[in-house]
Amino acid sequence: MLTRMSSLFLRTLREDPADAEVPSHKLLVRAGYVRRVAPGVYSWLPLGLKVLRRVENIVREEMDAMGAQEIQFPALLPREPYEATNRWTEYGPNLFRLKDRKGGDYLLGPTHEELFTLAVKGEYSSYKDYPVILYQIQTKYRDEERPRAGILRGREFLMKDSYSFDLSDEGLSESYAKHRKAYITIFDRLGLKYVIVAATSGAMGGSASEEFLAESETGEDTFVRGPGGYAANVEAVTTPAPPALPVEDKPAAVVHHTPDTPTIETLVDFLNAHTDRKFTAADTLKNVLVKTKQPGATEWELLGIGVPGDREVDMKRLEASLEPAEVALLEEKDFAANPFLVKGYIGPESLQTNGVRYLVDPRIVTGTAWVTGADKLDHHVVDLVAGRDFTPDGTIEAAEVRAGDPSPDGTGVLEAARGIEIGHIFQLGRKYADAFALDALGPDSKPVRITMGSYGIGVSRLVAAIAEQSHDESGLVWPRAVSPFDVHVVVAGKSAELLEGGEAVAAELEAAGLQVILDDRKASPGVKFADAELIGVPTIVVVGRGLAEGKLEVKDRRTGERSEIAREGAGEALAALVRG
Repeated sequence: MLTRMSSLFLRTLREDPADAEVPSHKLLVRAGYVRRVAPGVYSWLPLGLKVLRRVENIVREEMDAMGAQEIQFPALLPREPYEATNRWTEYGPNLFRLKDRKGGDYLLGPTHEELFTLAVKGEYSSYKDYPVILYQIQTKYRDEERPRAGILRGREFLMKDSYSFDLSDEGLSESYAKHRKAYITIFDRLGLKYVIVAATSGAMGGSASEEFLAESETGEDTFVRGPGGYAANVEAVTTPAPPALPVEDKPAAVVHHTPDTPTIETLVDFLNAHTDRKFTAADTLKNVLVKTKQPGATEWELLGIGVPGDREVDMKRLEASLEPAEVALLEEKDFAANPFLVKGYIGPESLQTNGVRYLVDPRIVTGTAWVTGADKLDHHVVDLVAGRDFTPDGTIEAAEVRAGDPSPDGTGVLEAARGIEIGHIFQLGRKYADAFALDALGPDSKPVRITMGSYGIGVSRLVAAIAEQSHDESGLVWPRAVSPFDVHVVVAGKSAELLEGGEAVAAELEAAGLQVILDDRKASPGVKFADAELIGVPTIVVVGRGLAEGKLEVKDRRTGERSEIAREGAGEALAALVRG
């Protein structure tokens, strides 16, 4: 069925939407692919749905090819399974919770580990049933605090989630490797430029974890990579700890009067002006106070974080290190309730004296000497030595990761870049199998606890990620694998002869097996050309003045190259072009 612009449910826009921040959001709205319904909630219009379905089909084809079986769970789920794994509370405010008319608790599914585990438990009982991989492509819901960037970070989104069930850890490793290979094939087919990075598991639980990130300057995820192949999301970077140093040769700690020095910058300036030593921010120990609350708890607990003074605390890294606990910076009322906390002059001594847990950056090792707060207004202590004058309760990955930091694999220094998370794979282990006693009866008639993997792809997010990488100043530039059409035929004029010529060309292309959109509107050629550029079909065929001479103009949307082809045999020639 030929698609005609004159009847297509489509209105393109010349201006960017007011709330759009990133290119994909601007262009998908302007080109008529999506429309905003509410914050983080979008409708897919005909063009957008075509792209979404093409992406979805590529994902489905590769999942089927690796032997996974597709099923479908409801999005409306009962509370009880999520209570069994404690995720009813662990998910916190990101979970959409609701009650039915009888007062029963339900949620809109953010992920479905619980349901998959229960399904397998209900159907399988013998070791002969395993291994098995199940998947679904389904709408998910998360109550994002700040939905942004259009369909990149929404409250409702389409996701492929698959789960492997194996009898052994070796089997889990094989299932994980299968998914990793399938994901590489999927993202290669979609024409994406991406990296695979080490990651944290978050509220999903589990151990081994990798993210697939589409490289993009507008991405929310910062990752780092080293010259030896190391790559990791910043939340997953481990800081190489230097060797411990002797403490015997260190000078005694001395408290100095340091008036009006509540910041690292003012402290370093003061010390350099009033002592015979030269200090930098890296010589100081910054103590940041936060409060944490475990899932289900009602009370907050204080926590001190110590990092080198030349670095900030990265809240994302801190939250990842403390998951599933909720984390917040202290407010004025918290300082008022704990007078031993002297803002700008907090040191390890008052924290440990008052029973506040104190965790430090891995670089703060025994024998290192620091300038830090003396727990008294306008006072700091110089040469406070770790392991001699204070002993932290442990280490934590919370300091910002910077380009130029040593790579954890020892091959050089890190470089930083940004990306969009498009896939995430986890070795969950037995967390969910333990929660629901998912066992198989082994060959010796003894129960074997099943081990699981969880593997996600943001299907609707992929549409935006592709748009972020495939656009120019004129509009979208779809890779052929996901474009809503193979060819965009533009009738560059209003005469009956040109319109008949366009109809004939489009029909010939369709007969050759191509998906075609025909711009048969009575608009000016300029408007039609602008819309063709905006919509982004990879091949544009112009039926214009050259038709009288038996010629058509062909434009490559990505390169901008133009060429002429003979009208006779155009269907065959363009089919060969489209199919490579």
